[in-house]
Amino acid sequence: MSARNDTIFARASGPGRAGVAVYRISGPQARLFGSTLSSRAPRPREISLTTISDPTSGETIDRGLAVLFEGPASFTGEDVVEFHLHGSRAVENALYEALSTLGGRPAEAGEFTLRALKNGKLDLAQAEALADLIDAETVEQKRQALVQLDGRLSVVAERWRVQLLGVLSALEADIDFPDEGDVPAAIAARAGPVVDILLEELRSYLSDAARCRSIREGISVALIGAPNAGKSSLLNRLAGSEVAIISDQPGTTRDVLIARLDLAGVPVSLADTAGLRDTHTDEVEQEGMRRARARAEAADIRIGVADAAVGIPRETLKLLKTGDYLLWNKADLGVAVPRPSPAGLTVLALSARTGAGVDPFVEDLARAVGALCGSGEEAGLTRIRHQRAVEEAIAALVRARTQIETAPELAAEDARLAARALGQITGAVGVEDVLAEIFSSFCIGK
Repeated sequence: MSARNDTIFARASGPGRAGVAVYRISGPQARLFGSTLSSRAPRPREISLTTISDPTSGETIDRGLAVLFEGPASFTGEDVVEFHLHGSRAVENALYEALSTLGGRPAEAGEFTLRALKNGKLDLAQAEALADLIDAETVEQKRQALVQLDGRLSVVAERWRVQLLGVLSALEADIDFPDEGDVPAAIAARAGPVVDILLEELRSYLSDAARCRSIREGISVALIGAPNAGKSSLLNRLAGSEVAIISDQPGTTRDVLIARLDLAGVPVSLADTAGLRDTHTDEVEQEGMRRARARAEAADIRIGVADAAVGIPRETLKLLKTGDYLLWNKADLGVAVPRPSPAGLTVLALSARTGAGVDPFVEDLARAVGALCGSGEEAGLTRIRHQRAVEEAIAALVRARTQIETAPELAAEDARLAARALGQITGAVGVEDVLAEIFSSFCIGK
C-alpha cells in the first residue's frame, strides 16, 4: 500500500442498516467536498445540522450532522469531514455517487490509518494496536491494545534506539582516532556495559513475548479422554450451548469441535476431541483420534476427562503434562475418586451433567489462563514481527559485544544493524515491507 495525495471517503461506522451512520472524507479536497454537498459549510470541530444534496441534480440526499477536523490536528493529519447521516443503502449509494462526481474515490482497507501513519500521527506499532483494539473481544485484549496505542512499546523501542546511538558514537570515536592507544580500552569501558544492559533487557522482553501474544491470540485448551467420559457434555456446559452432539454410542465425536470462551479476560479456544481408545470402528474414527492427539500436543493446557467408575486410560494419561488437569467426571453417581492421583496434575471431581463442581473448576482454569498471559497493561512484544525484530537485534548486539575492542568498525556496523532491527517495531525503517500485511486486516472506514 502507498498513501496517495487524493481525497478518499468511506463509511466509518459498521456496515448495514442503522439509525445513524458516520461517513468520513479525508484529503486535500475534503473541506471543498463538504462545503459543496452541505447547505451549511462544515465548521471546525463544531457539529452542525445540515442538508446534504447531490451537486449535479440538487436533489436532497439526507439531512444530518456535519463537522470539519482541520489538518494537521485530525486523525489522518489531513482535513477530515464527517457526515452523520441515516444508515440506509439508498443514502449511502447517493452520497458515494456524489463524492465520486466531485473527484473523490472510495478508501481502501485501512487507508485512513495509513495516512495517519504517513503523516506522523502514529507509528507502526500504534497502527497495529488500533487494529487490535477494533478486533478486541475480551477485557485484557482491550487493555493490551490501549497500552500499545498509547505508545508504551514505542517509547521502549525508542529508548533502546537512543542507547544504541550512544554505543555507536563511542565506537565511531575509536574508528576516528585509531592512533590513540588508550581509546579502545576507554571505548570498551563505555560501550560494553551499555550493550550488556541492553542485551539483558531485550532478552527479558523476548522471553515474555509468548505471554504477551497469548492475550492477543488467545489460549488453546484441549479436552481429551476416552469415549463416553463426558468431554462433549462438559464442552456444552462450559460453552452454554449445544456445540457438540451427545450420545451413549462410542465415537460420536469424530472431528475437533471448538467453543470460544472468555476466561480472566483472555480468549480461550476450548476444543472437544474424539475419544481415545485402543480399538476403533473405521478409518474416520482413527483419523479423529489422530487429530485429537495432535490437538493435545499443540494445546497450551490439556484437560483429561475420565469416568471415575472406569478410571483413566493410559492413552489419555500419557498426553497430559505437568500443570494440566485431570477431571473425574460423573461425580453425581457417587463413585469415589481413584487414589492416588497422578503427580503434577490439578485433579478435580465434577459432574458435567448436573454442573456440580464445574464453577470451582472454571475459576481454577481462569487462574491458570491468567498466569500464562500476565497482564494486558504491560508493554510487550505482541506480534511475531516484534519478536523477530528483537531477535535480530540481539544477534547483532552479541556479535558487536565480542568485537568492541578488537574490531570496532565491525562492532559499529552490527550496532547499526541492531538499531535498524529495532526501528522496524515502530516503522522507523523497513515500513513498506509490512504495510500490506498489517493494513489488510483493517476495515474500509478505518
